[in-house]
Parts: sequence; C-alpha cells; structure tokens
Amino acid sequence: MDFGVCKFSIIPIRLAPKHESEMINQMLFGELCKIIEKEGQWLHISLIHDNYEGWINEVQLLQISENEFKRLNSIAPYHSLELVQLIKSKTNNQLFPILLGSSLYSERTKEFKLNETEYIFEGNQSEPLKTVDRKQLLENSYLYLHAPYLWGGRSPFGIDCSGLTQMTYKLSGVNIFRDSSQQVTQGETISFLSEAKKGDLAFFDNEEGEITHVGILISGNSIIHASGKVRIDQIDHQGIYDWEKGIYTHNLRIIKSLL
Repeated sequence: MDFGVCKFSIIPIRLAPKHESEMINQMLFGELCKIIEKEGQWLHISLIHDNYEGWINEVQLLQISENEFKRLNSIAPYHSLELVQLIKSKTNNQLFPILLGSSLYSERTKEFKLNETEYIFEGNQSEPLKTVDRKQLLENSYLYLHAPYLWGGRSPFGIDCSGLTQMTYKLSGVNIFRDSSQQVTQGETISFLSEAKKGDLAFFDNEEGEITHVGILISGNSIIHASGKVRIDQIDHQGIYDWEKGIYTHNLRIIKSLL
C-alpha cells in the first residue's frame, strides 16, 4: 500500500481519472490518503479522515513512505483557523497560501515536517480538543458564512452542504463522513426539534425520500447551511423556511447528534 499527503493549498478530487471529470470532493493541505491504484498520471485514492474515494493527478500529491504515513497519522493535527494564510517551506524558503481547515502537524509548535520538507506556520490554529465546545463549533461554522455553493467544495471560496458540516466538525477536532447520505448514518437520533442542541445536524430529503441536504442547528428555530451560499435561515418541524423567498426550501427528515 502506498500513501500520500496533500502538498498544495487545495486540489480537486474527481469522479474519473481525467481533468474533464466531475469534481466530487477536495483535498486540503496536510490531509493524508492511501493510494489504491494508478492509471496513467492519475491516482485512485482513499482519504484517511473519512475513507472517501476519488481520483487526483499524481503531480499534486506528495507520496510518502509507510513509516512517514504512520508518523503523521499518529499525530492529532492542529488546523488553520485563517481564511487564507501563507505557510513557509524552510527547506527552499518558499511561501504559498493554505486555507481554513488545513491540517498542521505542529504539536504545540509552529514548525513541522512532511517528509524532509520543514514548514513554519505563523497563523492562528486550533488545538485538538478532548471535548467539543458546541458554542465554539458554531463559531467555526460562521467562518464560512457567505461562501458560494460549490458541488464537492470544502473551502471558504466554495463549499457544499455536507462540506460545511464536515469542515465545521473538523475544526472542532471531530472527523465525520463526507456526504449527507453518509453523515445521516452517524450519531444518535433526536426525536423533536425542541430537544436538539446547538451543533446538532438536521437532514433533509427529496420527494423520493433520499437524504439530499444537511445543515447545522444554531437554535430551535435557526440553521446554518449551504444553499446557493452559506447562509442562516429559519427552521421548524416542516423544514427550512427562506424568508427572502417566502417559501420552504427543504423538507426536514431527521435530526442527529454526533457529539
């Protein structure tokens, strides 16, 4: 088995091994993966934090040894809390940007190594937590407010609904699955909206009963979610109410607590 780590700020993960294929996900700086197979210049990978699979171009991945993978995977990473901030490679003295939620293996210092390359990051970063603060989790979600909707996106410059929930939880030190249809299988079911707590996830279905949307509850009557953009809307037992349009846009199916 071969392994890799993302060496750029963000790279697309595609459905098939070609540039024209649909982007289904994104990989952020510092995230680890297993390499399943290779086809030409393309690598079929599985992300370590959620087992999500897809194809990336091999030039965008830093391939690492099994020992290096085990070393990095044994570290609970810190995460960048900056919308965008420069990181410096001490090895070649180059600067490049990384985004909110990037993984940093700094272990209480500002310096760390990926393979033989040394990095230094001077920006704000979140520490791994033993318990999740629900108030802080919501504060993390607000960092993505007004980000445009992007299918497969996981950054403040483009994000989808389950990308928002996954990244918000990641910033709080909790790994959850990638897609809403996967996230709904996690956690404990909450019977009534009035019993839900801040940070719980609300899931929504289509006419066929398929889970197609997810958001983070702020209170018993408001939710932050990505629909057109990351926004805050009203919610009740029926679903999400868009006050600008004066209509319900999403049908509430189930509430889950993952904390």
